[in-house]
Amino acid sequence: MNGVKDKVWFLRGGLFAKYVLALVGLVVFVLAVNGALETWISYRGIKTTLRDAMSEKADATAKRIEQSIADLDRQISWATRAYSNTLAMRRADYTQLLAQVPAVSQLTYINGQGREELRLSRQTVTVNSNADFSRDLRFTETLNLGTAYAPAYFRDERPFMSIGEQHSGFNAGVTVAEIDLGFLADFLGDSQVGRLAHAYVVDPKGRVLASSSKGPPVGRDLSGLPQVAALLASDGTPVASGTNIDGDAVLSTATSVPKLGWHVFFEQPTAQALSPIRDQLVRIALLISLGLVVAIIAGTVLARRMLVPITALRAGARRLGAGDFGHRIDVKTSDELEELAGQFNSMASQLAETYSGLEAKVSERTRDLAQSINELKVLEEVGRAVASSLDLNAVLPTVAARALEITHADAVLIYGYDAPSRTFELTQSIGIDENAEGRHRAINEANSPLGEAAARGEPLTFPDLAASPDQPLRDVVVGAGFHAVLVVPLVDQQGVLGALVVLRKLAGDFPANLIGLMKTFAHQSVLAMRNARLFTEVDHKSHALEQANTTVREQADKLKRQTEELRDWNKSLEARVETQLGEIERIRKLERFLAPQVAQLIASSDGHEGLLDSHRREVTVVFCDLRGFTAFTEATEPEEAMNVLREYHAALGKLIFKYEGTLDRYAGDGVMILFNAPIQLEDHTARAVKMAVEMRDTIGALTEKWRNRGHSLGFGIGIALGYATLGQVGFEQRLEYAAIGSVTNLASRLCGEAKAGQIVVSRRVYGMVEPYVEGRAIDDLTVKGFNHPILAAEILRWKGEPSAEAAAE
Repeated sequence: MNGVKDKVWFLRGGLFAKYVLALVGLVVFVLAVNGALETWISYRGIKTTLRDAMSEKADATAKRIEQSIADLDRQISWATRAYSNTLAMRRADYTQLLAQVPAVSQLTYINGQGREELRLSRQTVTVNSNADFSRDLRFTETLNLGTAYAPAYFRDERPFMSIGEQHSGFNAGVTVAEIDLGFLADFLGDSQVGRLAHAYVVDPKGRVLASSSKGPPVGRDLSGLPQVAALLASDGTPVASGTNIDGDAVLSTATSVPKLGWHVFFEQPTAQALSPIRDQLVRIALLISLGLVVAIIAGTVLARRMLVPITALRAGARRLGAGDFGHRIDVKTSDELEELAGQFNSMASQLAETYSGLEAKVSERTRDLAQSINELKVLEEVGRAVASSLDLNAVLPTVAARALEITHADAVLIYGYDAPSRTFELTQSIGIDENAEGRHRAINEANSPLGEAAARGEPLTFPDLAASPDQPLRDVVVGAGFHAVLVVPLVDQQGVLGALVVLRKLAGDFPANLIGLMKTFAHQSVLAMRNARLFTEVDHKSHALEQANTTVREQADKLKRQTEELRDWNKSLEARVETQLGEIERIRKLERFLAPQVAQLIASSDGHEGLLDSHRREVTVVFCDLRGFTAFTEATEPEEAMNVLREYHAALGKLIFKYEGTLDRYAGDGVMILFNAPIQLEDHTARAVKMAVEMRDTIGALTEKWRNRGHSLGFGIGIALGYATLGQVGFEQRLEYAAIGSVTNLASRLCGEAKAGQIVVSRRVYGMVEPYVEGRAIDDLTVKGFNHPILAAEILRWKGEPSAEAAAE
């Protein structure tokens, strides 16, 4: 009955089912892989062939479009001949061009000033409309490039573009031709595109300019399609597939028309292109079905032949598992199954022999276990003894003695680790001669077994140290008669504490259980050593806290005395702050008409108050204003005039303060600056001239900016040197620092004579700075208010201080 049940199990879920499924799976896998490879190769071949064919058509269409645009460009350029220089001749040329070129729907002539003189279409003629095209991109780009192609646009759902051609001759104007792009559809006929494919042309914005009969409608925005978006992106990388406007997958190829930025797309629906693949998949499915039937039949026959010997092997294995080592399996198949049955019978014999010796081994392991228990008891006693003391000097001898006891070794050394010097120092030893240990009390961490064990965190063993000539411990250990060495690191998460070295006179390996026991002993020893060190540190810190408490009391008394002193200092500080506030108020008033550093110098010391009193002194006067400012204010809005003045005054103010000049006054665009007053400067004339040169460069950049905004302004400067009366003028609520004398009038007149971008100085000023500047004398000037001609010069640029050798020459 059991045999019948076993047979049913094999038939349903055992080896029978596995063999049948394996054979069926193998056949299906081979057929499926072959079909998949064949399908993939066919798919790649069809796809490549279709894409190559469409790519060739797209290239040819793009070249034809480019050639058509080039022909239009050539035909339009015929109307720009130099000898057609009258409006009548141009109109005749335009009429002839419209008659010969159907794609041209309108021609416009724009003169060199950007004004429309003639516009001719197939329905209307406009002459001298004078419309302004000076800022139109079609006009400006044509002047810059000679030939310009404007972006395509749509009118009544028809695509158009403009081609601009520059006329021959200076300032001769341009001809702008409006092109009806309907002719592009002639390049995308069904004969050129094919029966299943469709094609279309898009501009740089993704709008359809022309389409085949099956393509998208003209004017449709296709920038959202994947293939169009990829080509319109900044890198312009084409993709091999995409979707049409209905969302269906298509194979796509594209070619660009570089001159116009257009793209020609040829596409075919993926479902139509890959229809041969569907037929091939049907054939592969039929072949797999036939192979599946054959594999099931063959697998069933083979599995039934293997069922009987495998059942016998299974039953025999069960009896062996139950302990019946005398049972033998009888299989006669003359194959691997019979050999397997023989191996089972041989294994049964070996198990019988092994079982007989098992009891002896169990008793031996029992004795080893008892010995391990005894070692654990000793280790517990060692841990208790080590942890019983917090004195480090008492802990170390205990650690050494217990280590010697549990290892049954001949000697033990304990090294402490000094982190700053990175050395191991001998702190405790037992079982070794004192003279021998004295020869090696300190061992450097580098290249030593102690440092290596500490770095690895694991014990190191040396069965015979005499065979290791480069070890630092060799001289001490071998010289004292020891050979076998065990190095156990004393480390924890906080760092390295030292190392425990176990010495044995007999050479040989240390047992693995002894090494593990010493690792546990080392962990307990580290804990005891840490506790002892912590106790010592706490004791030291308690003494330090007592001393700190005494110091705090002394400092509290001292702080009390200092508090009394601070009260007295606070009263004097209040008086000083009040004085400084008055001084700050004086500086604020002075900064209205003096450079900040001059105002601070006057207000910071009582000795400089007299600088503002009336007195006579030689000064350098700089006067500057804008050329054409009066006409500018009359022709522009007041707000714009104020914006220009703000930029102008801001630029001048930075330079006046930079060169420590005194701003005397400004009225509109006129500005007057004094040098050598109220503070005397040895190089006041050089400072004034250098400032004027930098002002000219700075305001020159501003005038370019204003010119771009439509304002024509210039900048002139006049500089004079002479004596003037200096002091405060005005009334109590409004005082100003001013200079009175002919030198100020002379500077103003020289400024009036200066042209835009010119610096005019008196001949005396030029003589003072001649070594530092590049300039030239100008004709004597007759100016208002002076009875005699004024000797003057123009400053061209500032050269800088002459070298010592040049000054000596």
